[in-house]
Amino acid sequence: MLTLGINYSQMHDSSACIVRDGELLFAVAEERLSRLKHDASFPHLAIRACLAFAKSNPDQLDEVCFGWPAPGPFFRHDLKCFATRRMPFNYLNLLNSTRYFASNWHQSGGAKTFAQRFGRVKARMRFVDHHLAHALSAYGYSGYNDAAVVVMDGRGAWEGTSIWRGHDGRLDHVLTIPFPDSVGYFYSEFTEFLGFHRNSDEWKVMGLAPYGQPGVDLSAFIDLRAVPYRVHTRKLVANGVAPFALMTSLLGPPRVAESEIDDRYKNIAYAVQDACETAMMNVVRLAIDKTRCRNLCLAGGVALNSKANGKILTAGLVDEIFVQPAASDDGVALGAALAPYLDSGGKLPNKPMRQAYLGPSFDDDTIEAALRTYKLRYTRLEDPGAAAAELLSEGKILGWFQGRMEFGPRALGSRSILADPRDPEMNAKVNNAVKFREWWRPFAPSLKKETAGDYLESVTDSPFMVLTAQVRKEKRSVIPSVTHVDGSARPQTVEKEINPLYWRVIDEFDKRTGVPVLMNTSFNLRGEAIVHTPTDAVRTFFSSGMDALVIGPFLVEKGP
Repeated sequence: MLTLGINYSQMHDSSACIVRDGELLFAVAEERLSRLKHDASFPHLAIRACLAFAKSNPDQLDEVCFGWPAPGPFFRHDLKCFATRRMPFNYLNLLNSTRYFASNWHQSGGAKTFAQRFGRVKARMRFVDHHLAHALSAYGYSGYNDAAVVVMDGRGAWEGTSIWRGHDGRLDHVLTIPFPDSVGYFYSEFTEFLGFHRNSDEWKVMGLAPYGQPGVDLSAFIDLRAVPYRVHTRKLVANGVAPFALMTSLLGPPRVAESEIDDRYKNIAYAVQDACETAMMNVVRLAIDKTRCRNLCLAGGVALNSKANGKILTAGLVDEIFVQPAASDDGVALGAALAPYLDSGGKLPNKPMRQAYLGPSFDDDTIEAALRTYKLRYTRLEDPGAAAAELLSEGKILGWFQGRMEFGPRALGSRSILADPRDPEMNAKVNNAVKFREWWRPFAPSLKKETAGDYLESVTDSPFMVLTAQVRKEKRSVIPSVTHVDGSARPQTVEKEINPLYWRVIDEFDKRTGVPVLMNTSFNLRGEAIVHTPTDAVRTFFSSGMDALVIGPFLVEKGP
């Protein structure tokens, strides 16, 4: 069976993946190909890339699965919320709901657009409830036989949070907390209040939070004594006349984008993150109680809150935790593609996902052709791993472009910017001269899995960079540029069997410095998607303060 999974909602993060007989072959977000960050358009480029990788044409597809239901339930739920005053009624809110409903009604959630782009095909068009698709993307790639599954995001068609039980390759629904009672919505409102972009910059709030102090009372907006939480949505949302009116009356005016961040905003970020962590812990406790399972799968945009994930694991609530690398809406395609396997009492393939290198790659000839097109001087390396490690040990900042592109928001050693974590100034150098982003944004360490325990107090198996751990106190001065202000880090543990070249760079750096750790951040500039092609890599390299680019087996350096 050949199945195409699609995330398309006209909101954010369109994507596609392709699965053959239970094996995930390829997955890519539309933004990587279109170069429009968080691209919400129909993912025709991603679909074409999926079909090309599988060497298939649209007529060979058995199922085309969308990770959203048809728009009717979405619209009816919003109307019910307006009528019952769970959401404030204003013309903008009604207009947004009506626009979504009208634009999708005749498309049946994208099926008409698919036919327009790819012709009418024999494949069945399937529409999967959004939270079910999220849950499938978590449990279906966890490898666990028995697991509690928690989905928390901004919203589905009508969902805010849902709990499921995965067992024996099946998935049973346990309960749903309907939108707008949503931790993701709570977090996104405060993301915008703090001057950032909702559904995009939530991790900026997470990164800012450790610079704040406790003391801000958010109980007017979220009740953490309720089981498992209660969001007071009407007090959060803008009313169309005076945006953030109640928030402003209790917390002061919202921050103007790009303005200075004073202690008040840092303290609000601290309170928002603390509330999110508490709400997530409450939901996980409820899920464990309802399912009697101590293996946990998380999905939805809130599941990318690595700080909360790390706390859940270290709190001893669960034995194991799995968060697939594209836990937010782009990963919905992964779950949608698995839905047909549940038909007629069937079971999910449920193969454990250990790597996220699911996107396009480029051979050496294609890379070299791009370098020649730009008339660049370059060197072909006998040992790219050792050469990169040598440059890093000298304090150089590298662009690293190798193999298949990662799926999900994290760079995991294929489309990465690498630097020396021992330099206490490296964080500021990369933020200011390379990424052109805020000074307080943290960077992640990539460690060899077998030595991660020497540097971290917990979380020694984190291939997707979705958990935080405390850096051992004696190691914080050794790797200061990847240790956050609160002593935490968001590690990526690298296995030789999964990414031998990237593992070799870390190993060679260890031989030269005695430190088996690299600073790793995504290969992109602020506001841009992570690079996709060799041309993207070259342009980004020369538009930033990176010193060298290791692209395939080739080295490009700046200089006269």
